Amino acid sequence: MIIEQRIKNFEKLGFGMFVHFGLYSVLGMGEWSQFARQIPWDEYLKTTDTFCPNENWAEELVLAAKDAGCRYITLTTRHHDGFSLYDTCGLNTYDAPHVCGRDLVKEFVDACNKHGIVPFFYHTLLDWHEESYKTDFKAYLQYLRKSVEIVCKNYGKIGGIWFDGMWDRPDDDWEEDALYGLIRSYQPDAMIINNTGLFQRGALGHIELDSVTFERGRPQPINLADSPKYIASEMCETLASHWGYTENDLHFKSLEHLIKTFAICRRYRSNFLLNVGPKADGSLRTIEKGALEVLGQWSRRNDEALHDPAPTGIEIAGKPEHFLLQNGNAYYLFVNDLNIGGFEHVATNTAKYTPDNIFTLDKRVKAACWLDSGEPLDFTQEGSRVNVQAKQYQYGEDHVVRIAKIEV
Repeated sequence: MIIEQRIKNFEKLGFGMFVHFGLYSVLGMGEWSQFARQIPWDEYLKTTDTFCPNENWAEELVLAAKDAGCRYITLTTRHHDGFSLYDTCGLNTYDAPHVCGRDLVKEFVDACNKHGIVPFFYHTLLDWHEESYKTDFKAYLQYLRKSVEIVCKNYGKIGGIWFDGMWDRPDDDWEEDALYGLIRSYQPDAMIINNTGLFQRGALGHIELDSVTFERGRPQPINLADSPKYIASEMCETLASHWGYTENDLHFKSLEHLIKTFAICRRYRSNFLLNVGPKADGSLRTIEKGALEVLGQWSRRNDEALHDPAPTGIEIAGKPEHFLLQNGNAYYLFVNDLNIGGFEHVATNTAKYTPDNIFTLDKRVKAACWLDSGEPLDFTQEGSRVNVQAKQYQYGEDHVVRIAKIEV
């Protein structure tokens, strides 16, 4: 089976930020608001009068991603409303340079390159604004390819293209050979990803695709038995219920959920692509910034275990949520829901927890410790049977998922 270097590199990125940003950010009702609320186009296009992000929006966004531990960012260069954050070079005037006098994709890429973050481009396949999408699909596909050619050739090296919307016309010929061949001609090392949506999570597709997607769903092992090449996987999740900025969406996920989701993604070597929806000025809500800050606190402590190590398939007896990753002579044991030590009258995690983490390993264990602190852990080994004792948290700490490093 062929394993492309770009796919290996992608898997090691591990954690990315998804960014849904566009005209819909002005309305603050979500990225599907024009379609879902049936807003007339003459009303929706009034957003162009006020859409003008802060001058430093891109740098602030990139720095927030970097502080969270993200190694790449996937930006909506064009979403389903058809508006482009990039210069469409004469294809139409429905783009950021004509609306606010700036190429926002260039600003984004420049900020990524400055701070060592890999830029990825989301690009819609369906288009509510472009008339040919409804009236002349062949002509629309030419328009689409010309658009993709622009983002492939005008912004330097990118990490990949993330498509979305083919599920809108599942029975039509999207001429994928031509689309993906175009990308390869300009960006041979770019990942090509085509989101299969909520109802086809993890589904394989065209041979040029480099990763399957798990939209809002836990990743699972993918069956590559009939695939001539190795395929990566990526889960995308959003902090609240919507992807674009939504003023009245208060349904934010807990940090416990986000940390456990990140961990479970790495269990299957799937990347975790976590979405934010900037406001019209490009800034993040306070709760988004706070969530990213705390995720960064966790990811920095555990960085060694979150990128290079690979799944082992080794089961931890009686603890299905615990798992082992491996990188050379180091194994990384992910432990969930440890108890907090302290006094019996203090309300902490009172669930009964046994410290045993029993698994089979055909190598001799030399040492075990908590990755975040270096504190040694007790362990026993009888033949291939290993038992690592996961200590309770000291009073005053709870990392949600804690990782032990085991050296062999």
